[in-house]
Amino acid sequence: MPTTSRPLVAIVTGASRGIGTAIAVALAKRGVRVAAHYHSNRSAADAVLARLPGTGHALVQADLADPAATFAMWDEVSGRLGTADIVVNNAGIYVDHPPLSTDYAAWQTAWQRTLSTNLLGPANLSLLASQSMAGRSAPLSAAFGRGRIINVSSRGAFRGEPEAPAYGASKAGLNAFGQSLARAVAARAVYVFSIAPGWVGTEMATAHLTGPDGPAIIAQHPLGRVNGVDEVANAVVYCALDAPAAMTGGVIDVNGASYLRT
Repeated sequence: MPTTSRPLVAIVTGASRGIGTAIAVALAKRGVRVAAHYHSNRSAADAVLARLPGTGHALVQADLADPAATFAMWDEVSGRLGTADIVVNNAGIYVDHPPLSTDYAAWQTAWQRTLSTNLLGPANLSLLASQSMAGRSAPLSAAFGRGRIINVSSRGAFRGEPEAPAYGASKAGLNAFGQSLARAVAARAVYVFSIAPGWVGTEMATAHLTGPDGPAIIAQHPLGRVNGVDEVANAVVYCALDAPAAMTGGVIDVNGASYLRT
């Protein structure tokens, strides 16, 4: 983590629950000022803001599927906290739309919503961030570079998501986008990383883990359990603050060996 005359600033999308909350808290513990993004749950976002150690944090609201709202959020963060040094694209949605039982209209809606939120939203925010970071006159430090972007992907990008193919496609696209961006901005010392978790013990996963499919889900995991939110958050924070520049463009599996790719 660079030593600068001011605290680093990070935008964490989808920070009002689950992995996003854990990432925001972990970054704040390292002295980073966090712009915690939320979409609609203001009360949950307020609770997260109250949990963040340190000072100078802020809440920002936006529907990241809306390009204008994404631009406005970036502008708001820049005005309130200063230009972001770290962007964590964590926000995402999962919409069931199994191919053999979804009608055409519902299929269109699922794909449009999922790709707009999970892929186009991060791509738009990353464009704003990478142009701003690359435009800096000098790196914040030799090791850190001018800025860092971390995308939260999924093992579903590799193993497939038969009940929600748009989700798997969006995460595969996010991986490819991150690698393309990493190549485009590396010479300007802007670094891009992707984290690909498997099942994570969030509130959203509880119904699945405690339901009839729970034993089968656990059986996928050699550890005998799903990932903890803090484990995924720690991997994100490592990439945000500590990972060497040589790791840029990498897609890092954090799935407890539940899916191994070659």
